[in-house]
Amino acid sequence: MLVKLEMFMALAREQHFGRAAESLGITQPTLSTGLKQLEETLGVQLVRRGSRYGGLTPEGQRALVWARRIVGDSRRFREEMRAAHAGLAGHLRLAVIPTALTWASRLAAGYAAQHPKVAFTILSRNSGDILAMLENFEADAGLSYLDNEPLGRVTTVPLYRERYTVLCPADHPLAARGEIGWADLAGVRLCLLTPDMQNRRIINRAFMEAGVQPVVEMESNSTVVLASHVAAGGWVTVLPGDVARFLATGQGLGVVPIRQPAPGPAVGPAVGLVALHQEVHTPVLRSLLDAAAQISVIE
Repeated sequence: MLVKLEMFMALAREQHFGRAAESLGITQPTLSTGLKQLEETLGVQLVRRGSRYGGLTPEGQRALVWARRIVGDSRRFREEMRAAHAGLAGHLRLAVIPTALTWASRLAAGYAAQHPKVAFTILSRNSGDILAMLENFEADAGLSYLDNEPLGRVTTVPLYRERYTVLCPADHPLAARGEIGWADLAGVRLCLLTPDMQNRRIINRAFMEAGVQPVVEMESNSTVVLASHVAAGGWVTVLPGDVARFLATGQGLGVVPIRQPAPGPAVGPAVGLVALHQEVHTPVLRSLLDAAAQISVIE
């Protein structure tokens, strides 16, 4: 039953029989047979079929909620038993907003030093994708914004607050400044993260509140691409200070803080670890939440 529920969840996630089968490492006929058997066991049609995937039936939508709960509980049970027998071991999948990748590495490196039998996969994703991946069991936890846009029912551990800076060539006029305001970026050639990134929406709001129409000549979902354009000359980007300083290292780039407009407090959006809310988390995930709390710099 669990295997068939996972087939059903994969189809709901991929919305395509071929892609769902590929994601599970099985053939499409095996997937179709498993889903048909699940429908026969439950006595309802779960999937609308035609020449292609037609979506879930109303019964399928309700079944998906139960499938996620049952599969999640089963995985937590297996992890609990394994930890009791062999200690903390396994594989943690983190989905991380691009601006928090340096913090993800810090968290994973510290955790791995304490628990060497736990391996990590870290993926760069936007905040919306992170929530979807948690819900679909494609990620165990994420690093994302906590207080800017709705999160739903999740467990959170605040890590830090973003402080924005300008990353620019060392010979750019802005590089000589001790700090700048958002209005100082009017007319400057900018490269920024793509609009699907929550960071971009935060920055857009800051420009709007400063009465600035930014000149954005290049967009990317990668902070490395943004820094590479800055290093190529002529462009300027806006990034949180820690990732900006990391990307500037050895590249001859300047990092200039952006001051918070008065009278607002000098507080940026909080970023932290997020995981699906559960009464009981797996031992590995529980220990990751504890590790995140230990490195938090939010009081």
